Amino acid sequence: MVRRLFGLILLAVLVFLARPLWEEPLSRVVDLSFLDRVDELIAAVGGQPAVDQALGKLNEGANSLYAKLEQSVKDERARQTSGAEAEKPDLERPESVPITVHNIGIGDTRELVQTELGEPARSTMNEYGVEWHAYHDGYHNFAMVSFDGEGRVNGLYTNQDIIASTSGIAYGSQKASVRAEYGRPLDRIVKGRSAFLIQSNGEYDVFELDNSYVTIFYDLHQNDTVTAVQIIEKELEHSQDALYGAADTDLKEGFERQLFDLTNAARVAHGYGVLDWDGRTASTAVRHSEDMAVNDYFAHENQQGQSPFDRMAEDGIQFRGAGENLAYGQPSSIFAHEGLMNSLGHRKNILNEDFRMLGVGVAFNEEDQPYYTENFLFK
Repeated sequence: MVRRLFGLILLAVLVFLARPLWEEPLSRVVDLSFLDRVDELIAAVGGQPAVDQALGKLNEGANSLYAKLEQSVKDERARQTSGAEAEKPDLERPESVPITVHNIGIGDTRELVQTELGEPARSTMNEYGVEWHAYHDGYHNFAMVSFDGEGRVNGLYTNQDIIASTSGIAYGSQKASVRAEYGRPLDRIVKGRSAFLIQSNGEYDVFELDNSYVTIFYDLHQNDTVTAVQIIEKELEHSQDALYGAADTDLKEGFERQLFDLTNAARVAHGYGVLDWDGRTASTAVRHSEDMAVNDYFAHENQQGQSPFDRMAEDGIQFRGAGENLAYGQPSSIFAHEGLMNSLGHRKNILNEDFRMLGVGVAFNEEDQPYYTENFLFK
């Protein structure tokens, strides 16, 4: 009885602290003036350290809940609009930079981005210690943009047909045409006294163009044609003095959600439906990534002999069909995804028209190397 009463009180406090989520729409139909008296009572008991500390923790929980609910609304909106045809933007020939994404170039202002693309659907941490802001219309016209401290674009990415360039290189261009235009790709990036070798196995080229590093990814299963581009301002690239970003919770969650978004953007680009995020499956994926990172192995079957299907079933996940993709050691979700797309078996999972849900889990080993697990399923 006491535990139930405490639970009800806690729920009431959380609901009250989540007022920004419900107060404005509810006030249109209900007189909420009585809340002023509640505010006065809370102010009267405030000032006591124990009370303030408890309210602070509850407020943090409410803010976290509010952020998750807000993101869920954005995800649902993206899912609902994914089936509709989105109008491709009129791509303009760049004037001040070699390559643009959705008519946005390095150095453009946040205000220009907002005018061109609207509000981001998601913002998550990347390996450079800045946020990727993902823009799309139901995963059509998908782009990710990062900004420097002054609000100017210092990073861009897309894996869809919204690339424009002064040279005419675009989505679908041949690798030979890219190299003929931009010359020999870099084999290393020198940062101070360190040289970071580029070993792409022909899957991508890196060029230094107009004070930026431009990575052009190729689709090996579509005759080595351009399938994606990443542009990182030189200053941002040189701010990262290690191969891998510093592992923390923000980067883990960033890689997970970015890989989810990249997968859906690729599916839409190839004519397939958007997958829903599945939290239970993501938890299964996280545990497998953690197991591989801690125990230093890389395999679909864990050291107890369990397959991906065994692990999902053990976690109470019901499915009629499932698949798993693994990646290890790539410095970002972008490189992990592009590598998976060039591996035929992994590509089939990403572009499987039967799958309906996806859970992604990321973990890091002691050297900050990321392990990526994607679990796909349909019920």
